[in-house]
Amino acid sequence: MEGGGAAIHPGIAPISFLLGTWRGEGEGGFPTIQSFKYGEEIKFTHSGKPVIAYTQKTWKLASGEPMHAESGYWRPKLDGSIEVIIAQSTGLAEVQKGTYDADKKIVNLKSDLVGNASKVKEITRVFELIGNDLSYVVGMETITHTQQPHLKALLKKI
Repeated sequence: MEGGGAAIHPGIAPISFLLGTWRGEGEGGFPTIQSFKYGEEIKFTHSGKPVIAYTQKTWKLASGEPMHAESGYWRPKLDGSIEVIIAQSTGLAEVQKGTYDADKKIVNLKSDLVGNASKVKEITRVFELIGNDLSYVVGMETITHTQQPHLKALLKKI
């Protein structure tokens, strides 16, 4: 069990499908950058408290060179809402709020705050379990471009 054997707190049970280590490949793009592909690993762990710890790292597929990393905490509430705090290695910080559907195994997030970002206005994230794979899409709005997909990946539990 993730978290060193700690029992899953009832508060995180509805999104416990996220728990574990996920690995795969993703692709990114935006009108202001060249499209790219990357390797990725995401870990969702818990300590028995009503919060899930989140870490993510990406690397260049060809060389294995590190690209991006972020970490944070996911706090689901029993009413189906969720709060997520994420700190990115770029110095950007996100406060995300949204909803989850335990039956459909989906989490929808939208930034309530994007801190230390001169160009990014909004970030959205959708995580969904499709079969046994974890899919996500990250959308972004900047000062020059409307909300549109920026990153997407399909990850397998390892």
